[in-house]
Amino acid sequence: MDHIIKQVNLELGTIEDKRNEIKEYFLQTYTLDEKLFDLLEDKKFIYEQANKFRHPLIFYYGHTATFFINKLYNANIINKRVNEHYESIFAIGVDEMTWDDLNKKNYAWPLFEEIKAYRNTVKQIVLDLISNIQFSMPINWESPMWIILMGIEHENIHIETSSVLLRELDLKFLNNKEIFNYNNEASNSYPKNELLKVQGANVILEKDRNNPIYYSWDNEFSFHKSYIKDFKASKYLVSNGEFLDFIKHGGYLKLHYFSKEGLKWLDFTQAKMPVFWSLEDGKYYLREINRKIPLALNYPVDVNFYEAQAFCKYKSEQLGLEVRLPSEDEYYRLNDFVNAQKCDANIGLRYFNQSPVNKYKMKDFYDVIGNVWQWSITPMYPYDDFLAHKAYDDFTSPTFDDKHSLMKGASFISLGNETLRSARYAFRRHFYQHAGFRYVNSDNEYRTKLNSNVYETNEIISQYCEFHYGKEQFSIKNFPKNSVDILKPYLKNIQTKKALDLGCSVGRSTFELANVFDEVLGVDFSANFINVGIKLKKYKSLTFKIPTQGDLYEQKTVSLQDFNLDDIKHKVTFMQGDACNLKDIYTSYDLIFCSNLIDRLYYPQKFLDDIVHRINTNGLLVLLSPYTWLEEYTPKENWLGGYLKDNKEIHTLDTLKNTLKDFELLDTIDIQFVIKETSRKYQHSISQMSIWQKIT
Repeated sequence: MDHIIKQVNLELGTIEDKRNEIKEYFLQTYTLDEKLFDLLEDKKFIYEQANKFRHPLIFYYGHTATFFINKLYNANIINKRVNEHYESIFAIGVDEMTWDDLNKKNYAWPLFEEIKAYRNTVKQIVLDLISNIQFSMPINWESPMWIILMGIEHENIHIETSSVLLRELDLKFLNNKEIFNYNNEASNSYPKNELLKVQGANVILEKDRNNPIYYSWDNEFSFHKSYIKDFKASKYLVSNGEFLDFIKHGGYLKLHYFSKEGLKWLDFTQAKMPVFWSLEDGKYYLREINRKIPLALNYPVDVNFYEAQAFCKYKSEQLGLEVRLPSEDEYYRLNDFVNAQKCDANIGLRYFNQSPVNKYKMKDFYDVIGNVWQWSITPMYPYDDFLAHKAYDDFTSPTFDDKHSLMKGASFISLGNETLRSARYAFRRHFYQHAGFRYVNSDNEYRTKLNSNVYETNEIISQYCEFHYGKEQFSIKNFPKNSVDILKPYLKNIQTKKALDLGCSVGRSTFELANVFDEVLGVDFSANFINVGIKLKKYKSLTFKIPTQGDLYEQKTVSLQDFNLDDIKHKVTFMQGDACNLKDIYTSYDLIFCSNLIDRLYYPQKFLDDIVHRINTNGLLVLLSPYTWLEEYTPKENWLGGYLKDNKEIHTLDTLKNTLKDFELLDTIDIQFVIKETSRKYQHSISQMSIWQKIT
């Protein structure tokens, strides 16, 4: 491809310069996305499902266009939708949650010609906005132009992910036209890899939300610093030839090479080789996006995290020393050590495939950026001052689940933000994403888990849906509703304009509070949790499944109408947020309601110190908790109670009394609750509600 725009500088130039640059950048991305689908032999094949755990290709063709409209509408930049139906069915469904939870419900997908017409309409809307939207320089994430750039960078991501799906599609559905440039340097020999020294130094990442040089995603904004000691890294990415040795030594059959997660994947897939390899008449072949060639031993191998991790264990045995995947910070140090961002690389669609692992030299190393993404051992985690952008608050936060690993360095087809040193993209470990790896020998410490305050899985979400919206158990009233009902007498003597349900989970108490308050905001750390409330607002019903026995599940459907809450849903809003690091906008509340929250916070004292400033005088702070302090959620040094100090028992309520000096304790009330785990297993607990009124 000629003249690929790398990114738009958001600091330099006039407003008219930026309009022209962003317009060109948008047209490039929009055109490239559509051009990918020209590889289909017939457009009717766009309804094929390349991967049985992903939507048909038509979804991705429509998704990138509806993203623009959904974000522009939600940001109040446009006040009219183009097609509500399209903007619903093409909105969600990109990152499946587990291997076996694909929604197999049949979709009535629109005709390709209809979606093409829709894309043309959206294209013109975006072009008109770029020409006329009011903004100032420099552009930052508060700018309305940021939403346009968000849509462009989102589409850049999908150019890559759609190319992977096309690569997984049966070749009979694709033509072999070379509408992009292929590298043709495949060889049946490959260079011998070796470990080379990387000199230690500080790793620093610094990016300001108010003055970014380029568009960046929410997870990149921070000041992050770490010191990396000297370590060794492989000179080359692991090639197909080097990985073939692993297979010849029975790598996929030696279960001790695989982690527990990896074994589950291996058992599920029965994999015997990388997904883009095939063995025909004793010869290996490599599937590229729209063609198949004899296995190029000198190209980097494409594997998922589990395969890369297993290879490292095999390689450790072969070398007689431990090698592993690099951490994110070790990757940054290697990148800085060779000044990779200034080097020539197979990146940005220079080619439509990989290139030899010994083609692009970067000092003594090769392919520190480009060719294929490189798996790291680091799970996606938030920097200390992480904030989700209000227009796309679930871009990163759903990946804070210890199931997504960071990938670094970008691939041959990566564009825009993906190519930056600071880019932080994470994929589920079983995903394929033009991703390979290099290995390191290092005694640097590295992160293995996200944080102690992660409290969501698919099963947990369903469990909390049942807890909030299911029927009463053992004659014990529904806890979220009962808690609000018990509180109502105390609300008669305060203003009832604004309430904050902090740690709202899946939202039942948020809706119940809207029966009393004019405006209720539900905030939870988990975007997956708040999405339940959002969907209940948006759709007539919500379906979830809860375990009954073994692998058996019961499917349940609930709606706000079931609880007489449909008429008040307009008063409710949901946002993702960290109770220990709330945005300044969350203030002036008549009630802050925190249900079973404080003993699940990583820093509850910080929360208490901050919350006093967010409540109006005479307003109420309501804390419910069974005081179940656990180190998996809260470091022991941060517990508010449940321990001995100087031979004295420290109780949580006493700590609250000593801390909340600006409040009067009005009452404490014990409230029972039951959480259903299976049809024959329940948790029975007692939460203490403490009601505090701000007096100064």
